[in-house]
Amino acid sequence: MLDINFIRDHADQVKTAATNKNLDPAIVDQVLTLDQKRRDLLTQAQAIRTQRNQLDDQLKKARQPDLIAQSKTLKATLRQLETDLKAVETDYQTAMHEVPNLPADDVPVGPDETGNQEVRTWGEKPKFTFTPQTHHQLALTLDLYDSERAVRIAGNRAYFLKNELVALEQAVLNFALKQMMAAGFTPMTVPWLVNRQALVGTGYFPWGEADHYQTQDGQGLIGTAEVSLTAFHQGEVLSLADLPVKLCGISPCFRREVGSYGKDTQGFFRLHQFSKVEMVVLTEADETITREWHEQMLTLSASVLEALGLPYRVLLMCTGDMGAGQRKKYDLETWFPGQNRYRETHSDSYFLDFQSRRLNIRYRDKAGQLKFVYTLNNTVAATPRLLAAILENYQQADGSVLIPEVLKSYVGFDRIVNKSP
Repeated sequence: MLDINFIRDHADQVKTAATNKNLDPAIVDQVLTLDQKRRDLLTQAQAIRTQRNQLDDQLKKARQPDLIAQSKTLKATLRQLETDLKAVETDYQTAMHEVPNLPADDVPVGPDETGNQEVRTWGEKPKFTFTPQTHHQLALTLDLYDSERAVRIAGNRAYFLKNELVALEQAVLNFALKQMMAAGFTPMTVPWLVNRQALVGTGYFPWGEADHYQTQDGQGLIGTAEVSLTAFHQGEVLSLADLPVKLCGISPCFRREVGSYGKDTQGFFRLHQFSKVEMVVLTEADETITREWHEQMLTLSASVLEALGLPYRVLLMCTGDMGAGQRKKYDLETWFPGQNRYRETHSDSYFLDFQSRRLNIRYRDKAGQLKFVYTLNNTVAATPRLLAAILENYQQADGSVLIPEVLKSYVGFDRIVNKSP
């Protein structure tokens, strides 16, 4: 959420940001209209309270009928003003939550993924003497995956992982978690069901509300541990010495994948349920420091891919392909030889105080002033998407799949072979 003072002073700039993020800029005028109504009602209510206080002083001296009647009228007027103010406040807060963050100056303006910019690549793409198979083909042949039975049980985009792939999934997640602990992050398991405020506070609501599963109790299933981790200090005041807060969560994630009909229907790339290791950092209110952390977090995720020997590229996301709350975002895309293209496996974003204002997470600076922290988050490892990349990159001519060197001690075997006679 932006500071209302900033919106008042930079309305055109905020409208441009909304337009560039493919959102309706009219929300800015709506906020300003409601803000003015709110302030007018507050002024009127305060004036009535002042009059009532003056009348109360007079009534203490003499209980005159006309003064008593006037006091009752003012009381009724104040009650109506407070009712109106409450309704306007609700509308104002709703509208404020729909105003997007401003992209950083170095974020390219573009309508969609066509506007993203490649920053760099890493790794040599594997060369095969055979036509590489997709992870879907490999997983079926090697008896690592069953979608038909899963779909009968749980519907589209459901899956069973089987045999060695189960061990490989745990290995990837545990390896990623270990890397983050070595980097000084606090490992955490997190709530999977969270209250609405956590989803609003992190900016997933209202924009992504349709893509979240919600319960009859008004809670939502998380699509990433970012939600729980970022909200961990909700409503708290930290000290400067507490910063940076470095948290790392491991959890299942749930997404409805609204709008993805017909996309990635084979294999286990786009799913309703998956697992992820996620990192969240809270920093002091300094964009230079935040941008340094943004790059460090990108390096940490890239190091996981490099340790796994998976070629990747880094994309700087354009305005039309980033979230409403994000200030700047990188995507890491891993090479999938069976599909002959890079696919997104990681996202690295920072928000300034956009999330912390919504969650009311503050700290005291050196001068003792209260400020909102700045927040960042990044994917460390997501499965089974990374498993698909491993299968495709490590496949062999005989149909087997080698295990990345760093994972062999986790799984206890060197390769996955076809067990069929």
